[in-house]
Amino acid sequence: MPVSERTSRSRVRAGDRVFAGLSTGAGALILAVLAGVATFLLVEAWPAVVAPSADIPGGQGITVYIWPLLFGTVLSAVLALLIAAPLAVAIALFITHYAPRRLAQGLGYLIDLLAAVPSIVYGLWGLAVLAPATVEASTWLYQNLGWIPLFAGPPSSTGRTMLVAALVLAVMVLPIITAVVREAFLQTPRLHEEAALALGATHWEMIRMTVLPFGRSAIIGASMLGLGRALGETMAVAMVLSVSGGVSINLISRSNPSTIAANIALDFPESTGIAVNTLIASGLVLFAVTLAVNMLARVVINRRRDFSGAN
Repeated sequence: MPVSERTSRSRVRAGDRVFAGLSTGAGALILAVLAGVATFLLVEAWPAVVAPSADIPGGQGITVYIWPLLFGTVLSAVLALLIAAPLAVAIALFITHYAPRRLAQGLGYLIDLLAAVPSIVYGLWGLAVLAPATVEASTWLYQNLGWIPLFAGPPSSTGRTMLVAALVLAVMVLPIITAVVREAFLQTPRLHEEAALALGATHWEMIRMTVLPFGRSAIIGASMLGLGRALGETMAVAMVLSVSGGVSINLISRSNPSTIAANIALDFPESTGIAVNTLIASGLVLFAVTLAVNMLARVVINRRRDFSGAN
C-alpha cells in the first residue's frame, strides 16, 4: 500500500476518533447538566416536602398546593396540542403537496417567522385581541352547549379563560410542529409516491398510504416538542389567564387553575423562606412531567423505527 494512502487513512481514522470523542463528550455533558438540574431541584424542594402542612402557602400541604397547578398545566398544554397538531399536519401537507412552489415558500417563511415571535407578544395579543373576541363565542357555547362540563359557565365577561390560554399556546406551538412535520414530509421517498400514483391511487390516497406513514414518527416527535413548549410556557399564560385556584375543567368561566410555570413567575419575586422551596418543589414536578413526556415520545418513536424509505 502506498505511503500516501496509508497516511490518508490514518488521518481519516484520527478525525473519526476526534469526532466520536466530541460527540460522546457532548452527550455526557447533557446528561451531567440534566442530573445537576434534577439534583438542585430535589435539594431545594426537600424542605418543602418535609415541612408541616401549616407552613406551606395555603396551609393545606404541598400536595394540595401543587395539584391544581399541575392540573392546569396539563389541561392547557393538552388542549393546545389537540388544537395545534392536526392543524400543523394539514398546513405541512398543503405546503409540501398542494400549494404552488412560490406560495409554499412564502408560507414556509411565514410559519418559521411565527416561531421567532417572543412569548410576551403572544400574551399581549391574547389579552388585548383574542380574549375580548371570545366573549361572545363563550356566551354562545354556554347557552347552547352548557350541558357539557367544558362549557358549563357562567362565561367570563373578560374572556381571560382557560380556552383563550389554550388557543394562545396552540398558536405558539404551531410553527414548531409544522416545521418539523414539513421537513419529514419532504423526505418521503419520491419512488413511493410515484408507485402509489402509478397503481391508480388518487392524490389523497397516495398521501394517506405513503406520506403520512413515513412521517408518523416525525408527527409524534414534533407533537411532543410542542407539548414540552406548552408545558413550560410562562408569560403568555400569566398574562392571559385569570386565576382563581382550584381544579376545574370549565373552559369558559372565571374559575381557572393556574399553571406551574406561570405561578412560579408571578409568586417567586415576593416569596421568602419555605414559600421559595414550595415553588421549587412545583418546578421539580414540572421537570418530572416534561421528562416523562419526552421519554414516552422516544418509546413511541423507537417502536416505529423499522419503517424507513429504504423498505
